[in-house]
Amino acid sequence: MFQVPSDNEKKAVWDAYCNKRPVRVPLRWNVNSRIIFLNSELNLKGYGYRECFNEPAVTLEVQSRFQEYIAATLSRVCDISSILPEYWNFSVENQNIYDAAYFGAEINFEDGQVPSTHQFMTMDDVDNFMSHDFSRPLENEWIKNRLAFHGELVREAERFSYLGRKGRAAPFGLGFDGPLTVATNLFGEDIFMLMGLEPEKAKALLLFITRACILRNKALAGLAGGWKKGKIFGLADDSIQLISADTYREVVLTAHELWFDEMSFPIKEGGIRSMHLCGDATRHFKFIHDHLGVTSFDTGFPVDHGRLRRELGPGVEISGGPRIDILRNGTHQECFDVARSILQSGVMEGGRFVLQEGNNLPPCVPLANLEAVYSSCIQYGRFVNIH
Repeated sequence: MFQVPSDNEKKAVWDAYCNKRPVRVPLRWNVNSRIIFLNSELNLKGYGYRECFNEPAVTLEVQSRFQEYIAATLSRVCDISSILPEYWNFSVENQNIYDAAYFGAEINFEDGQVPSTHQFMTMDDVDNFMSHDFSRPLENEWIKNRLAFHGELVREAERFSYLGRKGRAAPFGLGFDGPLTVATNLFGEDIFMLMGLEPEKAKALLLFITRACILRNKALAGLAGGWKKGKIFGLADDSIQLISADTYREVVLTAHELWFDEMSFPIKEGGIRSMHLCGDATRHFKFIHDHLGVTSFDTGFPVDHGRLRRELGPGVEISGGPRIDILRNGTHQECFDVARSILQSGVMEGGRFVLQEGNNLPPCVPLANLEAVYSSCIQYGRFVNIH
């Protein structure tokens, strides 16, 4: 019978991994509030993301219950603590619409879905788009709306309590989902036609988007106490899975270089750089590692984990695991076997592997399937003579 490790045993696994003396592959599940919102068994009041984006009380209720679910339930099937936090951590929900919304896209709220945006410009609009002034990000209408909502969230949190615990709202800040992904959200397939027909204009567009997001994120950090270059910093850009290696080098690389140079320290100065890249993007990883100094890759699907380890070498961190349709729709045995196959692929060489889903745990995954992966990890994820 499967025996859940204690919190102390889980902590020991993570401590050993972080100290680069791993004893076992750690397992985590990347999750967000959609596992509550989009699961009718957990979302008993039928809340949707429209309410979450506009009603602070809904945000507080769902996010506190989400954190309770992680500690009370999800902790049984991965290496996270089962102890409830001392206080609830609240934040403004953005999902993956924030970059497009910042540049003017309309947010769509559909029943049973996370919020989304749609293409609203074509290749003919590129010059006009790049003539806009994004140098005063705090005057942006979407930013002003989100900052106002953040103020409401802070005030509402002061009188909120759940399970005898108070909570606090984090400062409002944003990440960056990557220049090509943002351009795809704004221009759809036209960005790829532009890359083929006018690569220099496409390159200029990606740099324009990146500069605007750098200014925005620095300005928001300034409101929270001041911006400073990060020792540990990351970037995502899932849409590079849609382009060739040559196109990446010729059109996209410069924008990625700009982001990392502006926002993070290089390796020679102690910086640690990471990238989240879902989809079929692993053909780019070695070049990104060599030219951008990225030493940690968060992967999705499809990924040949053993081949990726051989290409990147033993010192680069890889995070990945079973694809989400197997986790949601497969059998207990299938989930166990897929996890075992990944662990035995060679990806564990060097000790820099974190097992997770590929990528982002969807709602309504049977806990038995997650338990199967955890059991496989405990059985086949142990290191022998790694030091």
